[in-house]
Amino acid sequence: MRKFLFFTSWVLFSCCWTAKGEIFTSISQMTDLIYTEKELVQSLREYIKAEESKLASVKSWAKKLDALTRVSTSDPEGYLAHPVNAYKLMKRLNTEWSELESLVLQNPSDGFISNMSIHRQYFPDEEDETGAAKALMRLQDTYQLDSEAFARGKLPGMHSNAVLTVDDCFDMGKTAYNDADYYHAVLWMQQSLRQLDDGEEAVVSKADILDYLSYSVYQMGDLPRAIELTRRLVAIDSTHQRAGGNLRYFEKLLFKQLQELNQSYQPASEEPILLGTYNRPPDHLPEREAYEALCRGEGLQMTEARRSRLFCRYHDGRRNPRLLLRPLKEEDEWDSPHIVRYLGILSDEEIGKIKELAKPRLARATVRDPKTGVLTTANYRVSKSAWLEGEDDPVIERVNQRIEDITGLTVDTAELLQVANYGVGGQYEPHYDFSRKDEPDAFKRLGTGNRVATFLNYMSDVEAGGATVFPDFGAAIWPRKGTAVFWYNLFRSGEGDYRTRHAACPVLVGSKWVSNKWIHERGQEFRRPCGLTEVD
Repeated sequence: MRKFLFFTSWVLFSCCWTAKGEIFTSISQMTDLIYTEKELVQSLREYIKAEESKLASVKSWAKKLDALTRVSTSDPEGYLAHPVNAYKLMKRLNTEWSELESLVLQNPSDGFISNMSIHRQYFPDEEDETGAAKALMRLQDTYQLDSEAFARGKLPGMHSNAVLTVDDCFDMGKTAYNDADYYHAVLWMQQSLRQLDDGEEAVVSKADILDYLSYSVYQMGDLPRAIELTRRLVAIDSTHQRAGGNLRYFEKLLFKQLQELNQSYQPASEEPILLGTYNRPPDHLPEREAYEALCRGEGLQMTEARRSRLFCRYHDGRRNPRLLLRPLKEEDEWDSPHIVRYLGILSDEEIGKIKELAKPRLARATVRDPKTGVLTTANYRVSKSAWLEGEDDPVIERVNQRIEDITGLTVDTAELLQVANYGVGGQYEPHYDFSRKDEPDAFKRLGTGNRVATFLNYMSDVEAGGATVFPDFGAAIWPRKGTAVFWYNLFRSGEGDYRTRHAACPVLVGSKWVSNKWIHERGQEFRRPCGLTEVD
């Protein structure tokens, strides 16, 4: 419990792409696809109605002509003996059958095809589908979700009808397989096989699933299970072009290993392959385990001793005239480095206006290349962002002024207000906001020095996932709509505070909107003077 006046609660914070290959990173822009799909469904219904109307007319023709031909063929000469029948036969064959031909040749699909062509340019492509699949795997890893729970729509704190079929799971596994990610390929191929064995109908065959699964298991180093799965494949399809060769190779390899280790053969485990059966291969991020644990709310270093040093207070910006009559509520989130949260920073109306201004400008979020200083996209930052100037709208100017009043730092040399929207799986892996000594040119083009501080506005609540975490000291900051957090990236000496390395955890459920202001060194000389030591 925080001291003095009011209490705070722990919540969660998160992250999401319109050019081709960039769709799924933004919930804001993905919602447009929902309405596009609805319009296409309506167009499809109109096409079906037109086809049914056409078919009804053809059936009516067929019924009438069927009755006529039954009569005429029973006694052709007698039928044609009547002059009216002779005339009507000539007329039917010359005129009416031509009309029927025209009716059959009508194509009611033209409107639907035209509508499809208009919208197709905005459709996701293969890169988008692959990215979305990888986002699900990222969530699976971060929040330790087994494939079955995911496939059944059972996410922490919610259950929905959004399920993955046998074919969906197979495609997930194939995406991982094609990326040489055999760890995830095993998990999803196994889930696909499990659902198929449970009787679920599918387009993909059991032989295809076993083919991918057995080789992926071999790549994970589990030869006994790879042999058992390949034998199942051979039993289903003895003519399979790879299975026989793979089986002989696996058996030879296992025999050689057992001889070298002087061990006897042990049959494969009958336990199903689950999350944790195999170890996830290490990647580029040294603090991966600590980072993901914090995203799950584990490993927090908030001790009672530390909690006793956290307070709540009213903040008037050192008697700033604009805050004197209406001071802000300030909460300590962490003691060292000092991280504070401000309540009631943005109103719903201001948040709505900022989103309105940002949506048309959202583009794949970038990071600054430490060597060149040029902005570029990166796989470790998955979101969409837009930059807003004070001249864009009085609300932006007002927000900029508010940040200056609260922090006491000038925003004249700060970067523009950055607005970011993170969708499902959106994240920003552990990073520093400031440039390090080995990146002297990171902000050289700006001419405003290093990023001295970060002011982060939360513009939405998030149902699950997306915490802002600090792996170095084990803190997690959960977003609350309308609040903001603030911390210094540099000591007063100008040296970087390496403890402030932080990350935005993947969004599990929901959409996260944030806006942030990176405040730079220039202009702060008298507002935040240098200290007496390097770490003041």
